[in-house]
Amino acid sequence: MPVRYKGTAIDCGYRLDIVVAIQVVMELKTVEKLLPVHEAQLLTYLRLGGYTRGLLINFNTAVLKDGIKRMVL
Repeated sequence: MPVRYKGTAIDCGYRLDIVVAIQVVMELKTVEKLLPVHEAQLLTYLRLGGYTRGLLINFNTAVLKDGIKRMVL
């Protein structure tokens, strides 16, 4: 995803893991525990891309449903 600031393109960019139906951003992790920095990363993607919904999914859990966090901007 390109980054624009006040109409100027900046040379850095972000890579979204998955975008579903141009509506939901999915950020995939395999970490011991989800941290606030992971939530901040997803919120940044939502703000920059103009999305409203996101899922933060941690695959390093015994039961997958315990590793899913829904976030709304």
